[in-house]
Amino acid sequence: MQDTYKHKGMRKQLIDQLRQKGITDERVLTAFEAIPRHFFLDLVFEQQAYSNVAFQIGAGQTISHPYTVAFQTSILELKRGEKILEIGTGSGFQTCILCSMGMKVFSIERQKELHIKAKGIIDHFRFTPKLFFGDGYEGKETYAPFDKILVTCGAPFIPEKLVKQLKVGGMMVIPVGDLDSQEMHRITKISDTEYKEEVFGNFSFVPMLEKTVR
Repeated sequence: MQDTYKHKGMRKQLIDQLRQKGITDERVLTAFEAIPRHFFLDLVFEQQAYSNVAFQIGAGQTISHPYTVAFQTSILELKRGEKILEIGTGSGFQTCILCSMGMKVFSIERQKELHIKAKGIIDHFRFTPKLFFGDGYEGKETYAPFDKILVTCGAPFIPEKLVKQLKVGGMMVIPVGDLDSQEMHRITKISDTEYKEEVFGNFSFVPMLEKTVR
C-alpha cells in the first residue's frame, strides 16, 4: 500500500470540502489527513477514494461518505482516551479515525469477511482496537460501560441494550429509520433511567442486521 504525494494532495482537497460542509473539529480533520482512505478500497476505486461518495466493500456493505464519517465523529464530542464502542467495523476506516484520535476502541462486525479484512488493514497502522465478530445489537456488556457508542449502520429502533452499556453522561450517535433513509440521533444518558435525544437530519446507511451472523 502506497501513500503518494498525489494521495496526500487529494486528502487535503477532501479536508477543504469537509470544512466547507461545516466540519470544524480540527481533531477530526487531522485524523482524516493521517488516515489514507484509499487503503480501505479496491485499487479500481483508488482515484475516487477522496470524493465524497460511498463505495461497496463486500458482503453487501459500504464505506460511508467521508462527510458522514466526519459528521458522526464530530457530534460524539470525543475526548482523548475515552472508551468507544463502534457497531459496524466495516472497512475499518472509521475505526482507524477513532484510534488516530486517541480513543480506546471496541468494534463489532457481524460479517466475517469484513471482520477479517478490516483487521488486516488496521494492523497495518499498528493500532490496537479490540475487534469482535458478532451481533452489534448485543453490544459488549463485558467491557461496559462505554463513554461513547457509535453506530455506523441504520437501525430500525434504538437498541436498549446499547443504551444500558453507556455510562451516565455518555453519548451514543446512531442513525434510526427505515431501509431508505434514517435520521441521525444523539442519545445522551442523563441517569440510569433517563436520557436526552437530539436529531441531526437525514442520512442513508446500510441496515443494521440482527440475529444470526455468518
